[in-house]
Amino acid sequence: MRNVKVIKYLKKGGNMSLTKAQLTRLYTDMVLTRKVDELMVKGITEGKVLSFFHSGQGNEAYALGMSSFHRPDDVVYPNHRGHGIAATIAKADKMADINTIVAEHYGKAAGFGGGITGFHGANPEKGMYGAGATIGSAFSIAVGLALACKKNGKGQVTICGFGDGSTGRGPMHEAMNLASVWKLPIVWICENNLYAQYMPIKDAYPNENIADMAPAYNMPGSIVDGQDVIAVYEAVQAAVARARKGEGPSLIEAKTYRFRSHAEGVPDLLHYDPRPQAEIDAWKKRDPIQLFQKRLIKEKVLTPADVERIERETQAAVDTADKFAMESPQPDPAILGKLVYAV
Repeated sequence: MRNVKVIKYLKKGGNMSLTKAQLTRLYTDMVLTRKVDELMVKGITEGKVLSFFHSGQGNEAYALGMSSFHRPDDVVYPNHRGHGIAATIAKADKMADINTIVAEHYGKAAGFGGGITGFHGANPEKGMYGAGATIGSAFSIAVGLALACKKNGKGQVTICGFGDGSTGRGPMHEAMNLASVWKLPIVWICENNLYAQYMPIKDAYPNENIADMAPAYNMPGSIVDGQDVIAVYEAVQAAVARARKGEGPSLIEAKTYRFRSHAEGVPDLLHYDPRPQAEIDAWKKRDPIQLFQKRLIKEKVLTPADVERIERETQAAVDTADKFAMESPQPDPAILGKLVYAV
């Protein structure tokens, strides 16, 4: 096997080669993702959201950097953190598509059977096939999606997100090995938020960096600042370009942090003790949205007036989505047969 080195922290943010319109959309999508997430958290307490919710607050740079500005037919497979909200927004054509995201979580008909929801629902035309319900299932499913991309012969790429906690599952190693042997067009990107529910990654994995696994599968590995959306975006785009040329998979590790508990309503613990508040507060000082906002203002991409406008518009969109979902009918059980699809 040739010597494949793990690239330690990639340069922060590069030169922001995206256009002003793209940078503005990326910031808007980050703000919108946070607001929809906040609505879901509130909806849990009000009984609007069915079942559970895994907040992605603090992880927006990872989620949007992973999902933004791909080809429409590229496949994005989001992990459970944030329920694919960011990926859905990034792959959508208009802000109004968050109506289906909210309706899905409220268990309403508009969220199923053709919506572009990213966690439970699917929209193959947008490169969204939903997400598996079990930790570790992402790997096997993503390999299948990447194999389909390769067989389609259209240059499609699969981008698969997964959490640090799932690295202890056997399917990850099987999938990464097979993807490398077959040179599948797939980008593996790990959201290392330091915790798998109550288990800190330092107590579950013997090395400092998950990207150190990459050489074992003869693929490049890189580590990026998961609070820097441009750094994540550039790392993913480089790996996508490599995969599209037929050079096989890559592994990216984004160092990030979740601001809230593993899931709403469950204790926020480190083993048996509360997660250290000082640690949470320190990471909140690196809120990815605030970091990106300051950078865009400094580089004159946005003005304070633009920031205020985006705040108003995204909040209005979320309020509309909440109203839309609440007024939507319950789903008809007859649609279940229509939710089966093939790549």
